[in-house]
Amino acid sequence: SFLLIYLFYLYIDLVKEEKLLKYAVEYLSKYDSSKNNLINVLKRKIFRLKVDSVEKNNLMSSINRIIQKLENANLLDDNKYTLSKIASLSSSAKSKSFIFNYLIKKGINKFDVENNFEIFKASNCDWELNSAKLFVRKKNLNSSNKSYEKKLAKMARAGFKYEICKKVLD
Repeated sequence: SFLLIYLFYLYIDLVKEEKLLKYAVEYLSKYDSSKNNLINVLKRKIFRLKVDSVEKNNLMSSINRIIQKLENANLLDDNKYTLSKIASLSSSAKSKSFIFNYLIKKGINKFDVENNFEIFKASNCDWELNSAKLFVRKKNLNSSNKSYEKKLAKMARAGFKYEICKKVLD
């Protein structure tokens, strides 16, 4: 009878783990995510569940298995995520420092971010300058009658380097 109870609880844990895996797949179908960001999403999901602490601990320990399954199925890849975020954020007028900080906040390590910036820069040499030009156009900095210093300050707050700001504003 003890074995039956043990197997029953084991089965319940597997069912709940499968539900958590399904939730992770649904999340990834809607949003692109890094590994650490998905771990945080799953932890928040577990904390919201109305189950006892033992079950929550069991689900917490299953997160690594779920992440491993998703990586093996190529649904979760930090390098692809990093490259796609660099491309999309640079095309929406964001600076290198903004993108760098965004990716660090999402749990990508600095070494990987720098490597992916180098990969992106190889195929898009003037991406920072183009992003700054787009920023100026989006914020109407060329047509506004604000002082040069205020325009420069606005670009600096957005994270653009001084040399790039000078090239774009002159």
